[in-house]
Amino acid sequence: MSTAKACVLVEPNRIETWDVPIFDPPAGGALVRIVAGGVCGSDVHIMTGEAGIMPFPIILGHEGVGLVEKLGPGVETDYAGVPVKTGDLVYWAPIALCHRCHSCTVLEETPCENSQFFEHAEKPNWASYADYAVLPNGLAFFRVPDGTSTDAVIALGCALPTVLRGFDRCGQVRVGDTVVVQGAGPVGLSAILVAKLAGAREIIAVDMHENRLAMARTMGATATVSLKDSPDERRRQIYDRVSSHGPDVVVEAAGVLPAFPEGVDLTGNHGRYIILGLWGAIGTQPISPRDLSTKNLTVAGASFPKPKHYHGALQLAARLDGEYPLAELVTHRFGIAGALEALEATAKGAVIKAIIDPQIT
Repeated sequence: MSTAKACVLVEPNRIETWDVPIFDPPAGGALVRIVAGGVCGSDVHIMTGEAGIMPFPIILGHEGVGLVEKLGPGVETDYAGVPVKTGDLVYWAPIALCHRCHSCTVLEETPCENSQFFEHAEKPNWASYADYAVLPNGLAFFRVPDGTSTDAVIALGCALPTVLRGFDRCGQVRVGDTVVVQGAGPVGLSAILVAKLAGAREIIAVDMHENRLAMARTMGATATVSLKDSPDERRRQIYDRVSSHGPDVVVEAAGVLPAFPEGVDLTGNHGRYIILGLWGAIGTQPISPRDLSTKNLTVAGASFPKPKHYHGALQLAARLDGEYPLAELVTHRFGIAGALEALEATAKGAVIKAIIDPQIT
């Protein structure tokens, strides 16, 4: 059996490059040669163990774009009914749904109760820090429209689906809303972009890194606030900008626990606080329950986008690249052997978006 390279997390903070088998695709599936694997903040939490213990050893990466090498028996279209063939570029959701569980069929929600996020590194695998991925039956993939930049798609790889899922589940941004986004990494930039498209009146980005705040302005932020200022000063700047009633919507896209109590405090009267970035940061933070009732706050969270959110993100990337500098969000590229460096750079905020490019040796 032929082998290929993959980045394997053997245990927390221990990454190795392995030669792993290349498997034929199953019926209903596909074998793809990976062109780009997105490096996500959640990968950092998974690597360090902050997101809990994983079924080691695992291949990292849940954001992928790749070329179809071989289609499994019975596959003629992608999961939106678009014809697909060998050589086509595809983008996939990282969870195979069973369509035979309470979440799938009754709640029509993700995650699926019978699916898994990771597979053993030496089994057929759909992770993206690798040369190849095997997409199993039930794992939705979509053909990338002709002429669409791979970088534009992978730049907001799972971030844009996460935001579309968040607003879908927790309430859409409305025309004229005032929005604050905590964090200007890929999830925060996606929230800014979607809020801009929805017609928000004010969109304020909060982050520590000037390179990310600068990118937030290109994505539609009307103002930026630095985390280097004190919490009181940040609150003053935001309330001076949006009114004494406070922002209508605050989106947590920071992925760090201290963002949570500050987000509750920042959210205005009758506002919504939407939690999107704290999936991987296990822990607690103190808040005052009275604030929730006296301000009439709605606090909600979302994770695990549905296939429709990946499809929607792909269509947005295809339509908006050029109008917005989506491809320019990819600032750093690493080979499979450089995955640890990519994760460390992402953790430090030194990158806007890093990707794993298997062609880099």
